[in-house]
Amino acid sequence: MVGYFMFYLVIVNIISFAIMGIDKSRAKRKAWRIPERILFLFAIIGGSIGSILGMYYFRHKTKHPKFVFGYWIILFIQFVVYFFFL
Repeated sequence: MVGYFMFYLVIVNIISFAIMGIDKSRAKRKAWRIPERILFLFAIIGGSIGSILGMYYFRHKTKHPKFVFGYWIILFIQFVVYFFFL
């Protein structure tokens, strides 16, 4: 069971990282963007580490406090939840 959960987290974090890169690329080209709620959704469902790494690696959304603090708060809450339930 834990193995499947870890596999899920790895996949979601890879997708979250990739989505940040895709959105940054679209922002540079002034193309259709990925909605912010989708970026946060992937962080909430377990991709917060990938979102944070993608944010800093691609330098995307780093000037928006909603993302900078929001992703870290989501990660903290996830660690607390994981600690108590795993």
